[in-house]
Amino acid sequence: MGASLAIHHYSPHDAEQPWGTDDIGEVVAALRGDVTGGANVHDMSLDLSDAEAADTLISDASSALGHLDILVCNHAQSGHAGPLSETTADDLDRHWQVNTRSTVLATRAFADQHDGREGGRVVWMTSGQQLGPMTGNVAYAASKAALAGLTATVADELIERGIVLNTVNPGPVNTGYLDEQMVGEAGREILERFPSNRFGEPDDPARLIAWLVSDEGRSVVGQVLDTEGGFRRW
Repeated sequence: MGASLAIHHYSPHDAEQPWGTDDIGEVVAALRGDVTGGANVHDMSLDLSDAEAADTLISDASSALGHLDILVCNHAQSGHAGPLSETTADDLDRHWQVNTRSTVLATRAFADQHDGREGGRVVWMTSGQQLGPMTGNVAYAASKAALAGLTATVADELIERGIVLNTVNPGPVNTGYLDEQMVGEAGREILERFPSNRFGEPDDPARLIAWLVSDEGRSVVGQVLDTEGGFRRW
């Protein structure tokens, strides 16, 4: 779409997951090969559980690229989320800090640098907790459900500042964690819930987000939008 990109990553978190971490150099190189019209790609590593990290994220990005028009908060804390009987205060705090607090604070910092201009866009990401249970993931579900619940309130504040906020629930999107070798029979059971017999792919929610941040999406405000490919919650 011609935009320059500031991207955030935190490999120590990813390395703890069963599917491991991507090679950051390869990811950045691929993105630099995809941008058009002389756009730039700037990357940064930050631990978003740090209370100051969200402000650093926005200030670093704007220092590298100039004024920021779009903020997409697609980061998430994974792991350390179990059933209620196993949920600890640390589990809740960890997910709150990364998934909820950093999203709200990054949005605040983005709005401050936007400074009343028209055309600002913010997209948050949730995981469909409002559509049904996410059994066995209490801390994660709590942190993401908070974003869905906050969407209308924050969107109402931002719209007068020239910024449109919406939240996207992408449904189960296979970014590697649903590969056969990772989940086996559990993954096959999830796949059966898709009428198309395919998992969501990263390009699926990306198309919706691209539309929301374009001029065509300017009148969609404060919505939680589900793009799940007909995923059946049974």
